[in-house]
Amino acid sequence: MIKKRLVLLIVTLFLYFNLCCLNTYSMELDETTRTVQLDDSGKTVVLTTEQVKRGKRLFNNSCAQCHNGGITKTNPNISLELDGLKLATPSRDSVMSLIDYMKNPTSYDGENSIAELHPSIRSAEIFPKMRNLTDDDLFAIASHILIQPKVVAEKWGGGKIYY
Repeated sequence: MIKKRLVLLIVTLFLYFNLCCLNTYSMELDETTRTVQLDDSGKTVVLTTEQVKRGKRLFNNSCAQCHNGGITKTNPNISLELDGLKLATPSRDSVMSLIDYMKNPTSYDGENSIAELHPSIRSAEIFPKMRNLTDDDLFAIASHILIQPKVVAEKWGGGKIYY
């Protein structure tokens, strides 16, 4: 009886120590995964792990209601997958072009402003979540969108078959 209690005490202390005292680390992304296209000229930038975490948090808070998993709930034909972003006019497959879109969104063909329909800095009075976003926040969100195809592959923008 005493032996069972001693073993139980040791196991309990071991689990408590592992859960509460040791630092737990999430999967670290390598430099290749954290490298995204900065602009249309082909320049790239390597993001820090803090920028990646911040981008994920901001995307989940500001964008995921409509773009969870890289889909577009209001128009399932247009997703945030890299091929879809490349085919837009203007192309939205770089950090700077996504920031431009988040400031002043246009239709997929680039012909019409959709600022009153899509959350943006331009329409922050209609979409309160956009009010306090800085350029650094937009950079982090855009980077998150471009990293996701590398992290979750075809699931990003894949739609109902994955989520």
